[in-house]
Amino acid sequence: MSSTTLTASSTAPVAQPDRGGDTAGGAPRNGGRLRSLDAFRGFIMFTLAAGGFGAVQMARTFPDSGWAVAARQFSHTPWQWGVFWDLIMPSFLLMVGVAMPFSYAKRAGAGDPYGRQLGHAVIRAVTLALIGMVMMNQTARFLNVLTQIGLGYVFVFLLLGRTLRTQLAWGAGVLVAWWTLFALYPLPGPGYDFAAAGAKSADVLPGFFGHWSRNMNLAADFDRWLLNMLPADKPFIAHVGSTTTLNFIPASVNMLLGVIAGQMLLGPRRPVEKLRWLLVAGAVCLALGTLAGFTVCPVVKRIWTPAFALWSGGLTLWMLAVFYAVVDVAGWARWARPLEVLGANSIAVYLMTLTWPAWIVKTWKSLFGATALDGTYAPVWEHLVVLGVIWAVAWWLWRRRLFLRV
Repeated sequence: MSSTTLTASSTAPVAQPDRGGDTAGGAPRNGGRLRSLDAFRGFIMFTLAAGGFGAVQMARTFPDSGWAVAARQFSHTPWQWGVFWDLIMPSFLLMVGVAMPFSYAKRAGAGDPYGRQLGHAVIRAVTLALIGMVMMNQTARFLNVLTQIGLGYVFVFLLLGRTLRTQLAWGAGVLVAWWTLFALYPLPGPGYDFAAAGAKSADVLPGFFGHWSRNMNLAADFDRWLLNMLPADKPFIAHVGSTTTLNFIPASVNMLLGVIAGQMLLGPRRPVEKLRWLLVAGAVCLALGTLAGFTVCPVVKRIWTPAFALWSGGLTLWMLAVFYAVVDVAGWARWARPLEVLGANSIAVYLMTLTWPAWIVKTWKSLFGATALDGTYAPVWEHLVVLGVIWAVAWWLWRRRLFLRV
């Protein structure tokens, strides 16, 4: 049975040689961790803890500078296409999927029957969903990345270990069904009440793409139906940013891509062949997503269109490929140790990034003076202090082999 616990490992956190001695055929020996996955996970946690290094705030002060260029990568795209910040959640989903074959192979090797593994998956899904809702501080909202992972986790688990053809067929089926539901949903007609939908006429995308317009689509209307049946202080109109509850359905395909990649990485291929597989698979997904984005539906993260699922899936597979090439193929793992410290305790670090920043800045100023972080670059210093404190706590946990597990 699984629960959310802070566990102490009985062995050193990472005690393998730095030049590939921890892998056999590209997969860790003796139930070890895939170090490139920890490094990739740590990189994502690093960017979250850093909060974009204050680029968004600095861009407001210097709108015609390089800060404005950086800020675009650390701010979600209003609607169509995406930037680096829009790849954070797809990265989480992919990494969860990649870890599943390793985790459940270890459980199977320890003698856990399938029923017990399924029970663990169900408990893990519920726990992640509940943690996500608590972190949002609104139990009627299901938008947190942990909640979205929890909602799709069991479905993806049921496809774990299936043939590649079966997994691809299910993934394609989910995306086609998601596309069909939107495509058949009525477009806003004459007399449409834009205000009641939290929208305006300019939000309607041209032509057939209008079925995926902001706040005027199947998923947005579903949330207006669902959330207005739940107790609330005021009627629900639309989510800030327009992300929707039902996103977990197509987002589960990104998790499934991770499972497929994880099974391949756990398999007997040579490391270079595995790297080639990641690069080719990423290119195929990116090409399909881009083609779809120009033809059958827009690339929109907020409602996780099929085009976005494929587009983001391709880019995150390439991101994983970079870390796999450097850490597990080339064996240059020493440089990634600071990232592994964050990646090995990703749930704890994620919770800290959601709840600690304001407290860290307040405490820092109480210790070193109210003006300690003032000045032109105050947002940069504040974000660096937050990052430093969170990393230091993660390092302290890592050194003591304490890991928050679900």
